Amino acid sequence: MKIWIDADGCPVVDLTIRLSRGYEVFLVCDTAHQFNRAGATTITIGQGHDAVDFAIVNRMAPGDIVVTQDYGLAALALARKGQAIDQNGRVFTNENIDFLLHTRHVGQEIRRAGGRTKGPKKRTRQEDASFEQSFSRLLTEKTD
Repeated sequence: MKIWIDADGCPVVDLTIRLSRGYEVFLVCDTAHQFNRAGATTITIGQGHDAVDFAIVNRMAPGDIVVTQDYGLAALALARKGQAIDQNGRVFTNENIDFLLHTRHVGQEIRRAGGRTKGPKKRTRQEDASFEQSFSRLLTEKTD
């Protein structure tokens, strides 16, 4: 099993690497970002719409874990029989991904029509703790 991090804008890169001891960890980012972290291999992809997402999906294997806040990438990871988790510890499943994709679509439609949607809140320690708990549980389930 490998851990794939959609590293562009991911607030839990260091936490994920720390929790992933014993697993191969890959940070995948585009050329606009520079990552060099001990304990992880960085893969830099040329810029392009969803280029990082497709790079992860094309490299991952069933059973791998993808850390992403992108619902589209999460859906693709699930389709490849992988697992996906967001930066706040929400585990994406076949049961919740359709609703999340629909919610994203509605937000896009509102913005296209000139409306505004809320941006992300400031990150909290509780969100880090939730991620740590959920991610650790995923790793434990994989080793059982």
